[in-house]
Amino acid sequence: MSTPATTCIAFDHHRLIASGALAVVAAAAKQALDAGAAGPVLIFDDHSSHQIELDFRGTPQDVQARLAPPTGKLAPASRGPGRPKLGVTAREITLLPRHWEWLAQQPGGASAVLRRLVEQASRNGAPKQRARLAMESVERFMLAMTGDFSGHEEASRAFYRGERARFAALTEPWPVDVRDHLRRLATTAWDAGTGADG
Repeated sequence: MSTPATTCIAFDHHRLIASGALAVVAAAAKQALDAGAAGPVLIFDDHSSHQIELDFRGTPQDVQARLAPPTGKLAPASRGPGRPKLGVTAREITLLPRHWEWLAQQPGGASAVLRRLVEQASRNGAPKQRARLAMESVERFMLAMTGDFSGHEEASRAFYRGERARFAALTEPWPVDVRDHLRRLATTAWDAGTGADG
């Protein structure tokens, strides 16, 4: 979910409009649209490359007001098992009998053991997950912005093969703002992949 502080980047067709916090980028995109931007004006989450859809109707203040999360308190949810004040949520899990037997023999109880196992797995898997997410970000941005560029398919293959020099050569003729952002995303993905392997 995007918030006014989400880091993002906006393009008017192939020209960079702004990058930074969503509130700043939204203001710049609104100004560009009001000034007759050629378009399309696209805003991307800077990390995931998911497109961020905004409602640009009305004044710049209207646009900014729609970015803010809704205020006011939600009605309290019905209390169920767990410890909501601590952020603990109770949900059902299904295990085989041998898993329950093993959990019963562990110190601290089943919930504590499961929390420890999940924490350990998330720490061990974090580098691989970062690498995968970074690769997906490059793919999303390329599909949205470079699909009709000459050399797109070859550049995509070079990216997935980790052929940095070839990727740089193939993307060199592309519009500079798109090219530079894509190269930054690609470098992040390659570096994350190297870290995940190590």
